[in-house]
Amino acid sequence: MATNTDVLIRVEDLLKEYNDGAVKALNHCNMEVKRGEVVAIIGPSGSGKSTMLRSLNLLETPTSGHIYFDGVDLNDKAVDINRHRQKMGMVFQHFNLFPHLTVKKNITLAPVQLKLKTQAEADKKAEELLERVGLSDKAKEYPSMLSGGQKQRIAIIRALAMEPEVMLFDEPTSALDPEMVGEVLDVMKELARAGMTMVVVTHEMGFAREVGDRVLFMADGNILEEGTPAEIFDHPKNPRLIDFLGKVL
Repeated sequence: MATNTDVLIRVEDLLKEYNDGAVKALNHCNMEVKRGEVVAIIGPSGSGKSTMLRSLNLLETPTSGHIYFDGVDLNDKAVDINRHRQKMGMVFQHFNLFPHLTVKKNITLAPVQLKLKTQAEADKKAEELLERVGLSDKAKEYPSMLSGGQKQRIAIIRALAMEPEVMLFDEPTSALDPEMVGEVLDVMKELARAGMTMVVVTHEMGFAREVGDRVLFMADGNILEEGTPAEIFDHPKNPRLIDFLGKVL
């Protein structure tokens, strides 16, 4: 099914049920993500946004349906899911940094352990990435010495150190103090400008409007509307979307 080389991720008829089908977290959803595209997913709490995002690399196992990554059906039992996860960087609400390791060690640990890079290569990459986000002076510090915004920037470049093909962001600013949100969004904007494929679950409507190539609106486990930021924010059609935007804008 997934033959279009522009499509990096294709979701087909994705169903995620809990409690023997009593709760449909995802209700037969379909979506595509093209290479170099930024897709923002918005919607009320409990709408299925994070479940959708976490399903893309099988952190959530679908009840049924298919997820194709680069043409490979990730649901196929023969697929080495860990190998594919290496190509899918994931950034969570909470930074999940190792508190006992320095910033640089947090960044280099996975590439070295997975034998993707030598320690020297990983160190060089970490230094480049730290400079890119303005945190070169933090390389030898521990996470406890950093602000929330700094921790999240480190979490982003730790994922980038694996040189992924797509970055998945699960509400990356929702755990931050308001004054720290901008510094994290700036890093994400820079990634988008550099052509990184990104799927972002976000409450930041300004970011979704400015950076998203496409915006998906979810409610009750369904993708109710999708379109360009102008279509979604300026000319919404679905009543649930109109109601949602009326509350958040």
